[in-house]
Amino acid sequence: MKKVTLFRVATQSILKNKMRTLLTMLGIVIGVGAVIIMVAIGHGAQSRIQQQINTLGTNMLVLTAGSTSQGGVSQGAGSFNRLSVDDADRLIEQGTLLASVSPVVASRVQAIGGEGNWRTSVNGVSVDYQSIRDWQVSSGTFFGQPDVVSMRKVAVLGNTVARNLYPGIDPVGQQVQLRNVPFTIVGVLAAKGQTASGTDQDDVILVPYTTARTRLSGNSFIPQILVATSNAKDLPAAQAEIQSIMREAHGLSGSDVDDFTVRNQTELADAATETTHVMSYLLASIASISLLVGGIGIMNIMLVSVTERTREIGIRMAIGARGSDVLIQFLVESVVMSVLGGIIGLAVGFGGAALVGHLTGWSTSTPPEAVLLAVGFSGAVGVFFGFYPARKAAALNPIEALRYE
Repeated sequence: MKKVTLFRVATQSILKNKMRTLLTMLGIVIGVGAVIIMVAIGHGAQSRIQQQINTLGTNMLVLTAGSTSQGGVSQGAGSFNRLSVDDADRLIEQGTLLASVSPVVASRVQAIGGEGNWRTSVNGVSVDYQSIRDWQVSSGTFFGQPDVVSMRKVAVLGNTVARNLYPGIDPVGQQVQLRNVPFTIVGVLAAKGQTASGTDQDDVILVPYTTARTRLSGNSFIPQILVATSNAKDLPAAQAEIQSIMREAHGLSGSDVDDFTVRNQTELADAATETTHVMSYLLASIASISLLVGGIGIMNIMLVSVTERTREIGIRMAIGARGSDVLIQFLVESVVMSVLGGIIGLAVGFGGAALVGHLTGWSTSTPPEAVLLAVGFSGAVGVFFGFYPARKAAALNPIEALRYE
């Protein structure tokens, strides 16, 4: 039997019982739709997490204070702080793979200016901080190296601080008071939004680290040093280089434990992406159970169809149809129902993903490979669950089939 004829006969058979066909395909439609929605949510979460991590900085390494232990119990990172600005200077002098280095002198203050006051974080940083964090200004400029050397009282406001202290106006040129010290605002940072943990990155004021140490902090030690490489490939080697320089600077021997920690933002991104990747496949696997249920439904209906059309099968065989022709005919019917259900399921999945994104505000994104996989799997379900009924139809005895009532 020709392929065109096979497809035409299969389509006619399917259309004879439209309601039964629709109900049969419902399991496939739900299964494919559920898989597309779950994958879209998972893939969208991956993209969102990657975007949030990218806002932290490009090719960035974070050097923080180490930990101490009491009674054999670790007190956690940052509990033993020996980081200083001298360490940052040493990294600048000795680092061969480090493109940018910035100490971070952190403090929490009440900022007063404009139309009120706002409690926020003040970070004393170097000029390199802007390139490390890839943080542009929306108004004014970032402070320069002369400001750092001269310990000038200049500040760059985060977007959140600017909106709360100077709503509706450009604060550049205005003054903000930090711990009774007046600072001239030279710029406003572009909005970066929240981190994956929910921290508002824009709720910050940046000042030269030299000014922060003398005017705001007064501490000898600093909580962290930010480092960036020219490209992502240098991160592992740069991480090892920082460890070597810091161990020598702190006088640590081969058996001594590091009193600092070097974190790689790429490792954090990979870990977060891998977690959402696993969750996406887990959700898709759970949703694919509906496809198996739909496949069982197709097999049941095809068995009923074989029983109902036993006499028709006998007539076909009597006029020359071979068993392979009958098998292919019923198999084509099964696959057509499965693929058609898969296509409808795609429309349901895309619509459902868009609806979920609209109602929840989540980011959803469906990769092309997920579409191909869903439709391909629905076709495979049709072949797998349609083979037994088709085999049963092909194995019928023509004489007994003609006698069947």
